[in-house]
Amino acid sequence: MQNIESILFEPVGCLAEFPSGPFLEAASRLFDRKKQVSQSGSRAYWHLLNLVESGDRELDESERRILDESEIQAASEATVYEDVTPALGELKSMGVKLFIASSLSRAAVARFVERNSLSSFFAGVWSTDEGDGRKAAPLRAAISASAVAPGRILFMTDTLEGLKLAQSAGVQPILMMNDPDEARRLSMHGPSGGIVSLHELPDFVRLVAAQNAGKSGAHS
Repeated sequence: MQNIESILFEPVGCLAEFPSGPFLEAASRLFDRKKQVSQSGSRAYWHLLNLVESGDRELDESERRILDESEIQAASEATVYEDVTPALGELKSMGVKLFIASSLSRAAVARFVERNSLSSFFAGVWSTDEGDGRKAAPLRAAISASAVAPGRILFMTDTLEGLKLAQSAGVQPILMMNDPDEARRLSMHGPSGGIVSLHELPDFVRLVAAQNAGKSGAHS
């Protein structure tokens, strides 16, 4: 792996625990899906994204409002992980460029960032509005804006969909292992690494740099 110069974060499941309820409610109202009990906000979020992407019609204005309101509600109720602020601060002090790349709406991302006082850590924020689309679109927009070669970028995710997006975009997917059983299953899909706490992320960046320095020294 090349030295890491930039890290992209999907807030849902990687910076905070988002409630599943608002996402499940939107799926029910917009796509007539039976409500299911979900312990994972990430799963409910990506399920909703898949429904929107696979739909055979564009959402009208009132439907988009329902979607936006559900995301804003989820962002308002999200619980930020306690290691987020110190980890982001350390990474920024190391010179790593940090970006948000999310399929949440601009309003939802703004609510999340402002409510948790995280704006000072990020060099840019890319939502579905700035990226002009969901899933791959904001990720690719953030990669372009970072002005960093994709091989030197990490993308934090805790879902299979996120792993696949990162791999298709040419960046390095790092698995946020929130659930041990789910993490074991997802580890079979080729993440470039995995962490159980954001406290481990600065050390991961330093380890990659040290390994590359060792290879360079061995060849000199």
